[in-house]
Amino acid sequence: MTHSPDVATALLDHSGLDVELIGGRIYKHSNVSVGTVAIEAICRIRKDLYFIGVTGIHAEHGLTTGDCEEAAVKRAICRRAAETVVLGSREKLGAVSAYSVVGFDDVDGLVVSRKCPEDC
Repeated sequence: MTHSPDVATALLDHSGLDVELIGGRIYKHSNVSVGTVAIEAICRIRKDLYFIGVTGIHAEHGLTTGDCEEAAVKRAICRRAAETVVLGSREKLGAVSAYSVVGFDDVDGLVVSRKCPEDC
């Protein structure tokens, strides 16, 4: 399940995967579905594992992103997933964006590049 048409398209060639694309209004900056239609669809689905991308990963502020509706969709998916893993990068660690997604209590793991220094 994804609310990103780009992710859905990238997964089409993987024969072992079924891809479910969540609909809604497209937030053009990130090319993801947002809004009530997307959240209502998400609330009817349970998933085992959610890989979440955000623009900020901060010890005090948790996970953040730059758009209110995108934050709401990510929060809804996180609540419907058994586990949530954050996909991080050096520039996101320590950064804070305008809208809160979830705190670290809602996160089960963090994946970062091996090139990322330990003190990030």
